[in-house]
Amino acid sequence: MSVTTDHIRDKLIKEIGAVHVEVEDTSSNRCAASFKVLIVSPQFEGKPLLARHRMVNTCLAEELKEIHAFEQKTLTPEQWEKQKAQ
Repeated sequence: MSVTTDHIRDKLIKEIGAVHVEVEDTSSNRCAASFKVLIVSPQFEGKPLLARHRMVNTCLAEELKEIHAFEQKTLTPEQWEKQKAQ
């Protein structure tokens, strides 16, 4: 299976209820798949950072087997609105 930005985005929207997802393929000039992801989901409300990352890692468990580097930023909708306003 070849992991794509669209596949990651669609899975996060479907399984984590993400209301906003940005996926950047940072694989260029690298020997393996690498992605940088921003995920905004109301399911992150009240959860510490580690719990949020575990949710994402669980959701993408199969895909992460083929990804060399995965950088994620997880925000609640409220945090996302505050960040956009800055």
